[in-house]
Amino acid sequence: MRFLKALFVWTFMLALLAAAGAAAGWFWYNKEIARPGPLARETIIEVDPGETLSGVAARLERDGVIRDARLMQLKSRIEGTELDIKSGEYIVEPQASLNEVLSILIEGRAILYSILLKEGLTTQQMLREIEANEHLSGPMPDPLPPEGALLPDTYMFHKGMTRVDLVEKIMAAQKQVIEELWPTRQENLPFDTPEEAIILASVVEKESGKPEDRNLVAGLFVGRLRNGMRLQSDPTIVYGISKGEPLYNSQGERRTLLRSEIDRHTEWNTYQVDGLPITAIANPGRDSIAAVLNPPVTDYVFFVAECKDGVITGEHVFSKTNYEHNRAVAAYRECERREIERERAN
Repeated sequence: MRFLKALFVWTFMLALLAAAGAAAGWFWYNKEIARPGPLARETIIEVDPGETLSGVAARLERDGVIRDARLMQLKSRIEGTELDIKSGEYIVEPQASLNEVLSILIEGRAILYSILLKEGLTTQQMLREIEANEHLSGPMPDPLPPEGALLPDTYMFHKGMTRVDLVEKIMAAQKQVIEELWPTRQENLPFDTPEEAIILASVVEKESGKPEDRNLVAGLFVGRLRNGMRLQSDPTIVYGISKGEPLYNSQGERRTLLRSEIDRHTEWNTYQVDGLPITAIANPGRDSIAAVLNPPVTDYVFFVAECKDGVITGEHVFSKTNYEHNRAVAAYRECERREIERERAN
């Protein structure tokens, strides 16, 4: 009996010591992860795609960002966040605690970069900009997105984001705009699907030199389609020839369309085909998509870029008759010829 009592006392004492030791260890652990770190000045750290926490922690200890890589790994195991660190570049403040550094990596508070993809660029032109961006990683998507599937905008991303992920983000943005705007469309439009709206919006985008002309151009084209007239849009000719790339002569100088090219039948040349081109000819922005879904009613039938004082202004001359339009076209062609001559002289 006396033996059992002594055994109980010793067992209790050992348990008490173990609990005290665990409490002391827990106190030390919480104190260490919250203690100001060794970093003397603000610095930028980088996590590459696919890096593990153990590799990042070891590098941070080696670079003097944290004191103990094993403690960072222990904290992440306790919290179940070992696989949650995100790639990118991060700013770490002086004396940032281990707790703060790990939170930055898990929450993904990375330095953001931007890429501007302008309205009216073709898919190939946008993809070239994405491919050339040094802050993105990985190969381009395969297969490539079709013409008109990307939404022009400024996109933010962290260093190391893959090109595939960015392209998917841009395609999702365009899909979201269509899903938002399509239900708001006018009745009795001369097209039936969101895909056809994108095609027409791409033509409007390429023809709209200034934002204030966009709605009027959209109304004019919708009126032409309703009346069974061809769109007769020069950018559709260019797309059928060069997929939207600028046209140059044999000396490498920019040139205008040739009569033979206007008369050449392609599936995009709206001087030769009825209705819409077979695909979009560029990536239209939100405003051009909205314009073709709710175009104004207009009596104008023709338009051409404006020539004023011998200079192409970027605005348009709209006409109701073929006679007015032919005069405006003649003035534009003369301006265009002079601008090309000036370019050659320089």
